[in-house]
Amino acid sequence: MSHPTRLITPPSAKVSPHGRLSPAAENAAAASFARLTSKLDYLSAADLNSVKQAYRFADEAHLGQLRNSGEPYITHPIAVAAQCADWKLDGQALMAALLHDALEDCAVNKTDLIERFGSQVADLVDGLTKLEKLHFNTREENQAESFRKMLIAMARDMRVILIKLADRTHNMRTLGDAPRDKWERIASETLDIYAPIAHRLGLNQTYRELQDLSFKYLKPWRYAILLKAITKARSRRRDLIQKVQTDLEGIIATQKINVKIAGREKTIFSIYKKMEEKNLSFAQVTDIYGFRLIMPSLLDCYTALGLLHQLYKPVPGKFKDHIAISKVNGYQSLHTTLVGPSSINVEFQMRTEAMHRVAETGIAAHWLYKENGTTSTSQSDRMSTKWLQSMLDIGDETNDASEFWEHIKVDLFPDAVYVFTPKSQILALPRGATVVDFAYAIHSNVGDHAVAAKINNEQASLRTEVSNGDVIEVITNRLSLPNPAWLDFVRTARARSKIRQHLKTLTQVDAQSLGEKMLEQAMRAEGIEHLPDDLGGNANLWEKLLRFSGNRTRAELLTEVGLGRRIASIVAKRLVKLLADIGEKPNALLITRERFANQDAHAQGSVLIDGSEKTSVRYAPCCRPIPGDSILGYLGRGEGLSIHTIDCHVAIKLKNKDSERFIPVEWSDAPVRSFETHIVATVHNGKGVLAKVAGALTAAEADITHVNMTDETADGTVDLKFIIAVRDHQQLDLVLKNLRHTPCVLTAQRCSNAGHLI
Repeated sequence: MSHPTRLITPPSAKVSPHGRLSPAAENAAAASFARLTSKLDYLSAADLNSVKQAYRFADEAHLGQLRNSGEPYITHPIAVAAQCADWKLDGQALMAALLHDALEDCAVNKTDLIERFGSQVADLVDGLTKLEKLHFNTREENQAESFRKMLIAMARDMRVILIKLADRTHNMRTLGDAPRDKWERIASETLDIYAPIAHRLGLNQTYRELQDLSFKYLKPWRYAILLKAITKARSRRRDLIQKVQTDLEGIIATQKINVKIAGREKTIFSIYKKMEEKNLSFAQVTDIYGFRLIMPSLLDCYTALGLLHQLYKPVPGKFKDHIAISKVNGYQSLHTTLVGPSSINVEFQMRTEAMHRVAETGIAAHWLYKENGTTSTSQSDRMSTKWLQSMLDIGDETNDASEFWEHIKVDLFPDAVYVFTPKSQILALPRGATVVDFAYAIHSNVGDHAVAAKINNEQASLRTEVSNGDVIEVITNRLSLPNPAWLDFVRTARARSKIRQHLKTLTQVDAQSLGEKMLEQAMRAEGIEHLPDDLGGNANLWEKLLRFSGNRTRAELLTEVGLGRRIASIVAKRLVKLLADIGEKPNALLITRERFANQDAHAQGSVLIDGSEKTSVRYAPCCRPIPGDSILGYLGRGEGLSIHTIDCHVAIKLKNKDSERFIPVEWSDAPVRSFETHIVATVHNGKGVLAKVAGALTAAEADITHVNMTDETADGTVDLKFIIAVRDHQQLDLVLKNLRHTPCVLTAQRCSNAGHLI
């Protein structure tokens, strides 16, 4: 293959004025690659040779390009590959890291890469190139759409996001060389998007570095002040830290445990966040320093914990066992905070070597296991993959980008609680999660059909918030369906997405049924007795109608009619014309009968309402119609059919402004459920009044769904406002009769929500 002759410079690159690099620059690039190859001793000879070929190809592709720092551009791909080598990624990932800026920006296409390096490497580079084109703007919709694309790339191959995180880390390390007007955008994007992804995938070292670097460029003055304070504190407390380490080594030596001890320090960003959230000064942040103990075995971790608690006094509530119950990203370690010398709090972490690898590199530890010829069973790998799949499912189910972003923001930084199934399986949920969240975390079928629950063998409602250690059993009924009210209290993205998805499906089915009724009614008004089906000879007829309406299917057209996006009478007139073209003429007698009927109080062509219409029909809260009321239907744009009483003040205003959207509706002879209405009882305030009024309502078999009380007036009366569910006017009359016969009640009447008497 001939090498590229045309050079298109990446946005972050400059071009050497002579098109060639100076000997010093070329030596710098070669030295960078030498440092990379020194890390590749885990690769086979064949893989190492392929990586070198990828380097030579990328070096020539970027020939003459410079970074903002003045260094050869090739030093950036080398640095990205070096980070991937630290994670022990395989040869293909390292090749893709070296080539990640070559595609398109350097006149190299995917076919070239397939021919030279194979389809897998080309796919990785292609995925990275698409990510490079994403720009996370401040507008949430763009941010959400970009994040969805990133998830799709991750789903194809997890190495894509690992290389991307390595790329972002090196760009952040060198952000000081970029124009200052870019600092805020790139640093904000890193803090909001890439750092949380690194955390969720268990790459804690990368996560902490990205946070600190973002903070450095977002708030450079505060960063500098804190860095100076930490440096001073470090020198002041050097003796204290040395004493703790000596004490620690001495007590561990008594058990002859071969331990690696390393000091650790809170990151600048985490200190800043703690100061900000708890309104503390730097001097009040006492747990800046800590020690990490890498132990030979799990038992040694707990042995060391006991020894430490003998050495120093533990701080109450500061012990966490993340080994028994790991974090949601797979992190495992024992944490304890002790009161050290001079009453300074010191944190200690104990973990095994395997846990340490997962703690620092998260899902990247998968390639360590692969290199050793074993299958990765790391907790981080399993949990990260599960989280990613959950996010992809939500992306598939959610068409609205801002809604998708609302979902995933919840899951990027979960403050987790850990609960158990009856079979002792541990599930991690965000703090504030409810039984419904738990049910959907088990399986969508469990969530969809949940009706009740037991928490620790005691009955609990579905909206109960779960706590650490709860054992939860969900009771299901296959006839039960998700309740829209659940959206008010669920916490997890998965539960919210599944509920909304079900409701959207339900709405579509209901709207289609309603649209069919409305179109059939409109056809009768035009003289056609029945709505033609779309089978046999009618298929061509519907094809022409769909071309007119711009819909893809008959079902879609009927759904839009039911949702009010299309006027049934206009569609009916077009369909009647198409029928006339094939010889089916309107029935003049039927037209006359329908017009006569529409002048009567009970139109034969009305849409019948019985309460079974579910989400496609809404009973207006302004007047709360019940069977027995004279009603009419308003077809809102995209809202389905709203039912109002004929004298409703809202309906009258709408009719004056938008009369063509009103259609005749009637109550069915046998409604299938109760309907809510609003009543007001004026009572003498006193002990037990509410109970007496509620007793009168219960005696009439009315269900109370809401109650409110006004302030007491000067004459000692109050208004009790109820929303009650009744079958029809007859039951409402019984309710009002019972209330008026209750001694403490002065008046009782039905009214609208606006307070108008009905």
